[in-house]
Amino acid sequence: MSLKIVSPNTVLANALVHTIDILRPRIAYTKPEKVKFVVGTQINGLPHIGTHLTQCAAFLFAEQVRNIFKVDTSILFGALDNAPHEVILDPESHHAYQITYQHKLGKNCIDSLTQKYYSNLFSRLSERTFVDYEIQTYSEQQSAPNFRLEFIKTLKELERIRWLVSPSSGIPHIRFPCPKCWWAEKRSERTHLIKHNEKEAEFKSYCFDHMEYSSVISEDSDCYLDLSTLYRNIIKESCLINDKKSLHIIVKGGDWVFACQQIDWALGLLGHAPNNLPVRVFTPQILTDTGAKLSKSLIKRGAMDIKDDLENWLIDPDCWDRSEEEYADLLIWTVEELMSDPKHFYRSYSYKELQRIMKHHISQPSNVPPVRTIRIYRKYFKLIKEGVKTIEIRVGYSSMKKIKAGQFLKFICQDDKCLTKVNRITEYASFRELLDSEDTNKINPHISYEEQLNELSNIFPSNKEALGVLCIELQKVDK
Repeated sequence: MSLKIVSPNTVLANALVHTIDILRPRIAYTKPEKVKFVVGTQINGLPHIGTHLTQCAAFLFAEQVRNIFKVDTSILFGALDNAPHEVILDPESHHAYQITYQHKLGKNCIDSLTQKYYSNLFSRLSERTFVDYEIQTYSEQQSAPNFRLEFIKTLKELERIRWLVSPSSGIPHIRFPCPKCWWAEKRSERTHLIKHNEKEAEFKSYCFDHMEYSSVISEDSDCYLDLSTLYRNIIKESCLINDKKSLHIIVKGGDWVFACQQIDWALGLLGHAPNNLPVRVFTPQILTDTGAKLSKSLIKRGAMDIKDDLENWLIDPDCWDRSEEEYADLLIWTVEELMSDPKHFYRSYSYKELQRIMKHHISQPSNVPPVRTIRIYRKYFKLIKEGVKTIEIRVGYSSMKKIKAGQFLKFICQDDKCLTKVNRITEYASFRELLDSEDTNKINPHISYEEQLNELSNIFPSNKEALGVLCIELQKVDK
């Protein structure tokens, strides 16, 4: 029985033919050589299904952008180890104080948590999509000179942006943990900017145990800069705008839609033009019957009433009773189903509906090997489907170099598909060397050597050819 998802039309979905088209205008405008997808989450517990779907979507968007627009793509994952590990009240001031995971547990423990919560899954998603990734903790991010200097730059506009980073009080949550105990005032009521210039800034803060202390932040100082979520994202996105080497696309859960107007306004006040702001993709929210966002923490505290029909592994992946490979395959299949139609992706789902969709896949036979998808021009697709083109030529992007003999490749042109198996991979230094060494009739039997060389040079400019040239020998697979 086939799966049926019923999704109403929306303003955005009505404007798109494919889910990926939301990125097409910026890519057409900037013509980037590299696209980096940025996704992050706190590491204060094992993530539930909503977080995993967002992370999986980042890999699948990266895969599709690479295949459709012929650019290198990768994932930058932010592990937010500045999440509060513990919060207490100062009995005298009644101000809240917090200590971060980083300061409570230490780097080695944070590395272990990152490995447990994310690295294993990311490695499997990377293997399936051939998209490289790197993990950066917030502690590493805040220590980078560009992040610290960008923060210092915002201090000139602090009076204008303070209501945007802290809309209720106008007090920016700028936290410098006490150097003696690592606790910091959560809402920074007694943290004050003393002086600043273009290179450094000095703050005074108050510890409930060690009283007043000073913190000087510069590009190479060792004081820890902990910022509230809104402020941190303003600095992060400002740094991404300044990085001209790549186009950055931020992938966030759908609940972020409500907060991004604050960030955009602040970025404008900091001098960034609207057409330079990072692109954002919002993934579907997973909701309860009441329309509230599914919350693992509220369920654990008994504050969110969930019926017994919720599968435990949707909240706690440790309850998944199959292999990690099968879990990764389930995530990929689910997100591909949602991305198959803009109406399915740009919406929210109740946990019951998501559970129905995922159970459909679980119930299907699972003996199908992993398949990599490659998009291709119509005239070349037709030759492959007819079985006369048995050599496909690509340049040596890192993702393409991961293709191995024996692997299945599915070529796609619009709605048409053709499954093949890789018999051989051979790398050459140039297109001419490849054409001199291979049977050109297996590449395209209808045009001459020189015409093939001209076509390849038109498709791949010389800087791409310099990456190396791959000869992929194919065998068409009927089923």
